[in-house]
Amino acid sequence: MKKGFFSIRRALIAASIVISVGAVFSACKKDSGSNSEIPVSGLMAFNLAPDQSALGVALSGNLLTNSPLSYTNYTGGYQNIFPGERSVQSYDYNKDSTLVTATHNFTSQKYYSLFVVGSNGAYKNVIVQDEIDSLPSTQAYVRYINAIADSSAPTVTIKAGGTDVVNTPAAFSTVSAFTPVNAGDVNIGVANGSNISANRTITVENGKIYTVLLVGLPAATDTAKAVQIKFVLNGTITDDEKQ
Repeated sequence: MKKGFFSIRRALIAASIVISVGAVFSACKKDSGSNSEIPVSGLMAFNLAPDQSALGVALSGNLLTNSPLSYTNYTGGYQNIFPGERSVQSYDYNKDSTLVTATHNFTSQKYYSLFVVGSNGAYKNVIVQDEIDSLPSTQAYVRYINAIADSSAPTVTIKAGGTDVVNTPAAFSTVSAFTPVNAGDVNIGVANGSNISANRTITVENGKIYTVLLVGLPAATDTAKAVQIKFVLNGTITDDEKQ
């Protein structure tokens, strides 16, 4: 099957641009002097599998990015993809071997995240719709994914302004909804009372949307793969009128 993967890696990459929250979800196709809109969706992909140093992602055989994603890296923004029912394939770029394949129906003009999680031969494509296109810009918004490869359900806490806005157990691969918080310092913790314990404080701004990444292996001796808390900025809410 290795030969087949070479064809995927060298396939033409699907046309993509970074999408900002509030941007217009359309592309124009000129035909006989007239313009027509080509519907698109937005997809942001993450490599959260600790034992995958080079992760490839393909949608219906088309590569999502020009180069593989290293561990804890992501596409850097929402990429334009064609909507509809798509096969989503995550694979080990170095070994040319499939890790996991899923099918998802992407809706036009909606945002999605793909989190590739797991380790040691057991992986999942976690695909969620990001409900961010209707959020007001008066607050910041934070969500989390528990990508810590462990069978326990550690407690995740998110505290803003001295108040817990999240305090709940979260099983592996859980993705929370976006929670509004006021601008300023936000304290994040994850612990199971045993082999998982991490804390971090981040500073958030009103009008911005964040995803907190709870990642790692509880028994890892490599500090790069140990349990830790990272975060990314999904985008900034704008008041631009959609056309």
